[in-house]
Amino acid sequence: MSYLVLARKYRPKNFLEMVGQSHVVQALSNALSTGRLHHAYLFTGTRGVGKTTVSRILAKSLNCTGIDGQGGITAEPCGVCDACRDIDSGRFVDYTELDAASNRGVDEIAQLLEQAVYKPVVGRFKVFMIDEVHMLTNTAFNAMLKTLEEPPDYLKFVLATTDPQKVPATVLSRCLQFNLRPMAPETVLEHLVQVLALENVPAEPQALRLLSRAARGSMRDALSLTDQAIAFGSGRLDEASVRVMLGSVDRSHVFRLLDALARGDGRTVVETSEVLRLNGLSAASTLEEMATILQRMAVLQAVPGMGAGDDDTDPEVAETARLAQAMPADETQLLYSLCLHGRGELGLAPDEYAALTMVLLRLLAFKPSAAVLPATAPPVALRPAPAPGSAAEPGKKPLPEQAAAPAAQRIHPAQASPAVVPAVQTVPEPVFAPIYESNKPFAHAGQAQPAINSVASEKPPADQPVRPTAPSPDTLLQDASLGDAWSQIVNQLVAAESIAALTRELALQSGLCSRNEGIWTLRVERESLSQPAAREKLQLALQTALADPAISLNVEVGAVTDTPARRNSAALAERQRAAEALIQNDPFVQDMIRDWGARIVPGSIKSVSP
Repeated sequence: MSYLVLARKYRPKNFLEMVGQSHVVQALSNALSTGRLHHAYLFTGTRGVGKTTVSRILAKSLNCTGIDGQGGITAEPCGVCDACRDIDSGRFVDYTELDAASNRGVDEIAQLLEQAVYKPVVGRFKVFMIDEVHMLTNTAFNAMLKTLEEPPDYLKFVLATTDPQKVPATVLSRCLQFNLRPMAPETVLEHLVQVLALENVPAEPQALRLLSRAARGSMRDALSLTDQAIAFGSGRLDEASVRVMLGSVDRSHVFRLLDALARGDGRTVVETSEVLRLNGLSAASTLEEMATILQRMAVLQAVPGMGAGDDDTDPEVAETARLAQAMPADETQLLYSLCLHGRGELGLAPDEYAALTMVLLRLLAFKPSAAVLPATAPPVALRPAPAPGSAAEPGKKPLPEQAAAPAAQRIHPAQASPAVVPAVQTVPEPVFAPIYESNKPFAHAGQAQPAINSVASEKPPADQPVRPTAPSPDTLLQDASLGDAWSQIVNQLVAAESIAALTRELALQSGLCSRNEGIWTLRVERESLSQPAAREKLQLALQTALADPAISLNVEVGAVTDTPARRNSAALAERQRAAEALIQNDPFVQDMIRDWGARIVPGSIKSVSP
């Protein structure tokens, strides 16, 4: 006798054997028990979820005669009467299955409908089952509309499709529609355990988990893969052989990647990527597995105790929970998004493994919670002030913080030191150079300019030496408040490029709460900024800038109202408001608006740094 594949051998024979479709089973069982039967049913769902199986069970329920031959319509067909056995074997004369994929024309539908005028030969009902009904042509759909709307009492229609959007609304309105859902991996796993127990095939639990995930909600696919795995493993299922057969990525690689990303370990990330290349494992599968683990981690972080899975025997549950605690929630969300977008980029690269490496490096580059710079990088000292009269370094643009200098500390550009970046601005200083026509005198040309430009336009006498006027950090710590001193020091560190990346963000987004006996306490609002690596780099920069190796830095998480970043933003906003007011109050601009109907384009006024 020829071998019968598992998907056919273990096809459910009644509603009790159906798995994963309880909502459909309950509705049909109640309808059969109460006799409230519709004349047309439409079953939708992806491949391998039981559309044809439900149709055959429904046909048996309508035509079952019972063991004694005296039974009627029932929700529990006996499976031993002639009608049940003939439907299972495919030779019941009153049950017709039509494949609409190969019989999609109006002629085939017309031949089927010609049989509708004849009463059942041996059964109680005629059942017309049309599979893949969405493949029918429009004329074929139109040909069956009238019969589908008012069929004879002895005729039932059962339609099945994987794409209900292609079925005309006129057909949908004539049917009861049931959507068969994809099955959860846990449901598939439980059914595989029962099947393999009946088959006496030894199987490792992790191998069955791989098969249940690879089925993607289809029980038929799961049983077909199980058949293939049994043949591949010579009659047994073990994790290694199933993983090789599926070509799936070992989740130990995925966990190693996520752990390296959580620690900011770029070397381990690149080495693991090379291992995946050498083993020929799928790059898309790697990103997919990473997204799956990250999704479970996100659920665990939001709702502790959920998301890792209900199977306590799964060794991946504990590892997922550990990573969920080690990685901040915002970083988990960022990595999940990058993995999803990275899968779409694999086909654009000439080499999918190179694309995978780039995606992993992008995950590392955009980490908000750890610095990627080497831990042994030498400290960068504050840049000394240039000699008097020296020109600014070519190619360097002024930082926004440099444009926010207060009027009391503002000096001529030739005197300014790139290491001096005051943070607090009390008087805005936009500088404008409107170009007017030289062939027409203007009344405002001789008028005094507003005080806002007076300081910037002052030039030092040529016979006086030029000296930097910015206060030193030590003077600030003694004379200014903590907020003023911290803003001044941070802006000097930024201007001197002593801090960068996450360390710079920690300094700009933090406020100095206290400074007692060399212990500086900073407060930040985002927990992802309070990382040990960033704190150590900022502490080293402060020790170098202030020449005080005894400085110790503590970072706490809490509400912050005064930070260098907020001061700089407020100063820039004030500069912008002053610039707009200066242009709008300019006499020439007012004359143009009044005499020529001119208008100021919104957003066209920009303040210019001196």
